[in-house]
Amino acid sequence: MVERATWQPSQLEVSTLGARHIDSPLARAAQSGTGLASFVPDDMRVLYEPRFCREEEISTLSFERAGAREKIFFEPTQTKAAIVTCGGLCPGINNVIRSLALELTHNYGVQEIAGIRFGFQGFDAKQGLPPIELTPERVESIHHQGGTILGTSRGHQEPSVVVDSLVDQGINLLFCIGGDGTQRGAHNIAKEIAQRKLPIAVVGIPKTIDNDIKFCYRTFGFYTAVSEAEKIIDCAHTEAKGVLGGVGLVKFMGREAGFIAAAATLASGEANFTLIPEVPFELHGPQGFLESLRRRLEAREHAVVVVAEGAGQHLLPNHTEQFDASGNRRLGDIGPFLKQQILEHFGELRVPANVKYFDPSYHIRSVAANTADSLLCEQLARKAVHAGMAGKTDLLIGLWHNHLIHVPLEISTGVKKQLSPEGELWTSVLALTGQEKWKDR
Repeated sequence: MVERATWQPSQLEVSTLGARHIDSPLARAAQSGTGLASFVPDDMRVLYEPRFCREEEISTLSFERAGAREKIFFEPTQTKAAIVTCGGLCPGINNVIRSLALELTHNYGVQEIAGIRFGFQGFDAKQGLPPIELTPERVESIHHQGGTILGTSRGHQEPSVVVDSLVDQGINLLFCIGGDGTQRGAHNIAKEIAQRKLPIAVVGIPKTIDNDIKFCYRTFGFYTAVSEAEKIIDCAHTEAKGVLGGVGLVKFMGREAGFIAAAATLASGEANFTLIPEVPFELHGPQGFLESLRRRLEAREHAVVVVAEGAGQHLLPNHTEQFDASGNRRLGDIGPFLKQQILEHFGELRVPANVKYFDPSYHIRSVAANTADSLLCEQLARKAVHAGMAGKTDLLIGLWHNHLIHVPLEISTGVKKQLSPEGELWTSVLALTGQEKWKDR
């Protein structure tokens, strides 16, 4: 049976700054069949759940489809936009910056685009650097670079300070590129703007290699990270096979979600164990990880273990609930801990175990975007511009059933998307690795 959503239709409606009376400058048609791309009407929707069982009533719960509107809210020649990047690095940030700037400039005719330096702190004159002007010439080749030309930071910034800065700089349109913490900040900024009744739109573009943002099937940078992660698993496999009792142990990012670890496992095909936050496991006992690893080494003389950084946190000594500046739970380092546990366990058994440990965390997030992510960055950025110029606000651009949609920030932030232990992705991992289904602790 298909799981039914508990959302109310009103919760999926996006906010707008007001009525739209300005003709879009885009060369599009009001309807199909003209040889031009068509505008997207506000009543075009994407179903929340397109699958259904024949005996069930079909749910009409839906999202607003993203795309260019025939009428827009902002007069392009009188509009000033700003772009800010926050949180950790991710492949494709510069692609998004570039596409935002080019769509605003070339297709809408916006003349001023400010690049806010080093995250939300760039709005505070006491601690931030002045913004840079994002001209077509400045962004021309940045999509070939990893990282972000604007710089980034973590941490809370008072919404009132940000909005004061937006007003002082004459900014009408703010694009926030970042993960859940960034989008929570964007939502608070949008609420402050609404309280002051200001005509400023806030649009989020979801960014995280962890792929853990709700209502977004895939965030940009994820495929690039998985591609790089696959290479590391292959290297770990080579190292493990090179010695008797070789264990290639690889740790990937994934605080609350194991999407990178699971997808890279499938892409490589060489992992024998994959440990993720969503599926608790125990170290000891007949069905524990260490005994399972012993049986694998006894049968094949080598093994490859992939672990997400958020896995097995309950096993770590002095585990406490602390949080970083972005509100993310601080994690113990599961990689070195697992390596030590393997060495101690096999040492007691007097069984050879030669652990080769790989931690490519920052490598896989700092490279330039691959083709798949470059295409997604382009689509997300242009749809974000369409939404912002139409006066839509307090939303992010999501990817749902392969359609780009408008998602209210209020419902898309605060709870991370996680891999389902009953879903096809994890089922495929279990089928590939042959690992045992860990019992809940």
